[in-house]
Amino acid sequence: MYSKSQLALKWFQYFALASNGRGHGIHSPFVYELVREVFNDDRNYYAYKLIETVRLKLLQDDRVLTVKDLGAGAIQQTGSKKTVREIARTALSEQKFGRLLFRLANFYKARNVIEMGSSLGISTSYLASADAGIRIITMEGSDSIAGIAKETFQKLKLNNISQVTGDFENHLSTTIDVNPPSDLVFIDGNHRKKPVLEYFENFLRKMADESVIIIHDIHWSREMEEAWDTIQNHPQVKMSIDIFSAGLIFFRSEFQVKQKFVIRF
Repeated sequence: MYSKSQLALKWFQYFALASNGRGHGIHSPFVYELVREVFNDDRNYYAYKLIETVRLKLLQDDRVLTVKDLGAGAIQQTGSKKTVREIARTALSEQKFGRLLFRLANFYKARNVIEMGSSLGISTSYLASADAGIRIITMEGSDSIAGIAKETFQKLKLNNISQVTGDFENHLSTTIDVNPPSDLVFIDGNHRKKPVLEYFENFLRKMADESVIIIHDIHWSREMEEAWDTIQNHPQVKMSIDIFSAGLIFFRSEFQVKQKFVIRF
């Protein structure tokens, strides 16, 4: 993982390169619409307050969990003990990003979503709240953390979420095979290059033309930046968008030439 000073430098480099967050100077109609209708949508949707109320409770929860190794970026010692509030403070997606997930799922009318890395269920809840017709499959490596995520879904009365608990290596292929192609995939379960590339290749076996893959923390470390570079240069990828906190990948056949964008968000 990059240090705070390294991440700050990375952010300034991104900001200097990124296209204006208002969409000016973006020549792709597809990206311009995405920026205008999704990235810059500042409406206060009904679900936001409910989800953030649950987040606040998680940040005050002193229950101690024994968690298994979740891979780089999360709790890294097998059998380590952490309070719920410690996990909430370090592992939950920030509010701004959660709201983006909600708007992306809503804008693209996603119906089948797979999330890798439930954590305590906040990002899952944003995705699931976009539309009652969405079916979310969320995967989490730690039983104890998955249990707290289940409580989150119950508090928010979200009934369109299915949980898969256990090692991704043992469950991802089966999860992909037994379900329809995903409209939206959110990868946030491991921050190492090799596993991220393996997850990406696994999803490629069953992706629709209009599917989108979101990869969190693409600038978290050198490994994640290398993984992002490999993914956006993959021959099946038609368009990539770097918003610093995440990368978006598109496969649409309407894009005749590979395009890469860096957008302020």
